[in-house]
Amino acid sequence: MLTRLILKNLTVFAEADFHFATGLNVIVGENGAGKSHVLKAAYTVASVMRPGPKESVSPTPTKSYLASAIAGKLMGVFRPEGLGRLARRQRGINRCEIKASFERGSKELSFSFHTKSTTDVTVDSPASKWEKQAPVYLPTRELLSIYPNFVSLYDTTVLEFEETWRDTCILLGAPLAKGRRSGEIDELLRPLEEELGGKVVLENGRFYVKSEAGKLEAHLVAEGIRKLAMIAQLIVTGSLTGKGSLFWDEPEANLNPKIIKRVARTIAQLSQLGIQVFVATHSLFLMRELDILLKSAEFSGLPARFFGLHTDGDEVTVQQGETVDDIGTIDALQEELGQTDRYMAVESE
Repeated sequence: MLTRLILKNLTVFAEADFHFATGLNVIVGENGAGKSHVLKAAYTVASVMRPGPKESVSPTPTKSYLASAIAGKLMGVFRPEGLGRLARRQRGINRCEIKASFERGSKELSFSFHTKSTTDVTVDSPASKWEKQAPVYLPTRELLSIYPNFVSLYDTTVLEFEETWRDTCILLGAPLAKGRRSGEIDELLRPLEEELGGKVVLENGRFYVKSEAGKLEAHLVAEGIRKLAMIAQLIVTGSLTGKGSLFWDEPEANLNPKIIKRVARTIAQLSQLGIQVFVATHSLFLMRELDILLKSAEFSGLPARFFGLHTDGDEVTVQQGETVDDIGTIDALQEELGQTDRYMAVESE
């Protein structure tokens, strides 16, 4: 579980120090403020600390393995022309440094690269323990409709898609978790399946929503519903149970307010059940829903942190705390509030 992430000279961040909650973490900012970059940097770290089942690794992380794994993951997740392109733009050679801390007494992981690096990463300090569960990354768009043959195409041809899409497609296609649905899992799935109008099934390499009336291809289901279907599938395969982590970039994208409410509740429920959740958003509606839930008796005591990203000249600064009030003024949220005020003023004339 990731507890702290320090970014120095990574893209728009001159220096930023994120202290994460073990439950829910909400990153808010304008377009271009680096929300997705924080998510991707944290996901990269979480991914390399949980090697794939077919990878041959030592009992504890080594510098040589991590150097190669981190470089490959950064290139795959961010898709720069060269690794050095991720270093903050300044005159001369600049060095990007990233440090990550974990729970369970593991040593800090720290690594760096400079603007002239192509694929070379220097690991200064390897973490001392592997993580137990693979992280989940949900991009802004749904992936069920592109799932058929996507992984094989990605692995055998040159596709300019982020590696997060491949990673998530692999998890979506994983075998269903063994055993009957527990009460906790059923509590998560039941409302999602009610919203979907059925259960998510994978047959012959394609996803369907199956109801009493029959099967409906994922391609024919509304995009917002497909995003809920992804969550449902990841729950039944076991990817979003236990003590894993979820990174979700703009969950509200292409969703109507009713579904956003369901998404907010699912996010809070996953956090409550032990999943460490990271959300990047600039939706006032989603922020309010999460705030309402956190203040309710049902989710009281749920560990949560909010992060406001603020553009200051050519760099971004971070304000953080346990409530929305701690992150400063976010212009995108203020615009939505301002529109509400203008609308009410017009209606009262």
